[in-house]
Amino acid sequence: MFEKPNAAALAPAIIDALETAVHGDPFAVLGPHEGPRGRVIRAFLPGALRVEVLSRLDRSRLGELDQAQARGLFTGEVTRQGDTPYLLSIHWPGGVQETEDPYGFGPLLGDLDLHLIHEGLHRNLAFCLGAREMTVDGIAGVRFATWAPNARRVAVVGDFNAWDGRRHPMRLRHAAGVWEIFIPRLQAGARYKFAILGADGAHLPLKADPCARKTELPPATASIVAGTLGHTWRDADWMAKRAARQRADAPLSIYEMQAASWLRPDGHYMNWDQIIEKVIPYVAMLGFTHIELLPLAEHPFGGSWGYQPLSLFAPTGRHGDPQGLARFVDACHHAGIGVILDWAPAHFPNDAHGMIRFDGTALYEYADPREGRHRDWNTVIYNFGRHEVRGFLIASALYWLDQFHIDGLRVDAVSSMLYRDYSRPSGEWLPNRHGGRENLEAVEFLQQVNLAVGEHFPGVIVIAEESTTWPGVTRPVQDGGLGFAYKWNMGWMNDTLRYLARDPIHRTHHHSDITFGLTYAHSERYVLPLSHDEVVHGKGSLIGKMSGDTWRKHASLRALYAMMWAYPGKKLLFMGGEFAQQREWNHDGQLDWRLLEDPAHVGIFALVRDLNHLYKTEPALHRGDCEPDGFEWSVVDDSQNAVFAWLRKARDYEPVLVVANMTPVPRDAYRVPVLRSGRWREMINTDAAIYGGSDLGKPAGITARADASGHSLTLRLPPLATLVLRPADGPGSTGRHHD
Repeated sequence: MFEKPNAAALAPAIIDALETAVHGDPFAVLGPHEGPRGRVIRAFLPGALRVEVLSRLDRSRLGELDQAQARGLFTGEVTRQGDTPYLLSIHWPGGVQETEDPYGFGPLLGDLDLHLIHEGLHRNLAFCLGAREMTVDGIAGVRFATWAPNARRVAVVGDFNAWDGRRHPMRLRHAAGVWEIFIPRLQAGARYKFAILGADGAHLPLKADPCARKTELPPATASIVAGTLGHTWRDADWMAKRAARQRADAPLSIYEMQAASWLRPDGHYMNWDQIIEKVIPYVAMLGFTHIELLPLAEHPFGGSWGYQPLSLFAPTGRHGDPQGLARFVDACHHAGIGVILDWAPAHFPNDAHGMIRFDGTALYEYADPREGRHRDWNTVIYNFGRHEVRGFLIASALYWLDQFHIDGLRVDAVSSMLYRDYSRPSGEWLPNRHGGRENLEAVEFLQQVNLAVGEHFPGVIVIAEESTTWPGVTRPVQDGGLGFAYKWNMGWMNDTLRYLARDPIHRTHHHSDITFGLTYAHSERYVLPLSHDEVVHGKGSLIGKMSGDTWRKHASLRALYAMMWAYPGKKLLFMGGEFAQQREWNHDGQLDWRLLEDPAHVGIFALVRDLNHLYKTEPALHRGDCEPDGFEWSVVDDSQNAVFAWLRKARDYEPVLVVANMTPVPRDAYRVPVLRSGRWREMINTDAAIYGGSDLGKPAGITARADASGHSLTLRLPPLATLVLRPADGPGSTGRHHD
């Protein structure tokens, strides 16, 4: 059956290329090929003792490959039954392995896939590139594929081939610069990387798979072949109603958290099932509509909190496998809670096993450091001008929404993407093609992300962390905007916290810190963020930012929360803020849960709970969040007393009155203009005893009376407190009254 491979002998240069792992076209040499008298089979298996060929049909022996030319190169010429499907029986020093020949399979990626990858239009890259379990010609195995257009050779290495780059060099699909190979009998759970020979012939550090759907837990760096998610979703009702729940006139109150430092039982990370058990009932009790998770894409450095990811399709293994994340999201939906995920496409770290110079060139990143380096973080910036890179990032965003039913994405560091001179001194940045500072490629990318999300997942919200005056962040793309659903209102946050950090005696001179925000509050659709960024890097805690002694700090924080929940815009509070965490957030620890044994902290917890309830049940507080006619000043110019009052309104619903006294001095008989006469009812008084206050100014009912200038209420304003009131005799009165 087998002849000695005289006519099928390879040139010494080809053998040397195989032995040194530099051959760029292994399928031209290995596997089955036509020979002078039949079919030639070649296999390069360094370390093997002998190789037999068996019939795949009945495992009968067809012959044995010869190792005459070079150690590791096994060759034979089939002279009979040349088309019989075959197996390789490989005799290793430690045993015998039977497998189909990887080089006996043809290309698997279709021309359409390759075209879409090249054009940056493939929206399912996680299952097109990377590692995918599949069955080919009845044989189960794993197809590997990666984009490395400038590489001279790419091989997949792992436990299954002793991490030997000579064993499984891949086929190059020239049109798209994609390399692929199918390895029979391989299964989910196998560890792997790519061994890449750069364009200059240099062997690069082994590279993790940019499209891996599972990875080793850091500090280990290998990718892992992921199986199917295997989760049966129970959230059909939630998904059907999601778009209505997340409209701009619906309540949106977000609990931002890092799962790794919320609670650490015995000093260890919680797994997803523990998070389900502990976090979901807690957030539901507090009444938040959504949980926002700091980035979950796998990241090598825990101290980056996930904002320097390297595996944009792989949930971190710190809390378990991807199935656990699916269970968590499903359980949130079952509890009526949406899930927003922080997504970080602004930069990636320069770890050698990552995407930096992936094929020996600046492939994913800008080549010029004046475009491609973040000075602040010593990280690398994606090349937003390259189709394939934009497609990779957009596919990542869609993957989380598709596979894990995520309800929204918060895009980190948008400002750093929009400006070419971001955090760069003069002369160390490159202008755009018009000579300006705007990154036009990043603008186009962000617009494409938002269009793709809207097309594939209508009802999902995308939120921008954007801190500048860039116009139209939440304007639709078709109208020239970036197309985000919301933008973080960093101006409101900075002004408000600066105001509350001042001694009350000085606040009279800084009244505009509170009033100025209303001049632009409806220029975009905003989220009001008291986020993790305000409680790290030496900034202390939220309560630590308040001025005065302990009582004043607690009173000021309570007043702030009521003002925030009654101010135009959606709400976001970072974990620990709900009970006035006193220490700065430490990502290596957990929240100070012992504080919930202190009545003052329990009071703030109760206030946040009641504010969420009021926000959700009073239409005036959420329907007009993004509409100018949803807000009207009642008292805007009383800087001497540091008093603010406004009305929140919604068509066909009763208005809500908000009055804040930001000094420690009670104000008796304080007159506040309102829209109508009649009885008004106190819904929230942050000075109430149940919240830890002094319990001033909480009548069961107050009557507004007509006077020469209209209608007004006469109130007793508690010190450092916010009151929230509504007409008591109108329809739909649903808020709580604290007698």
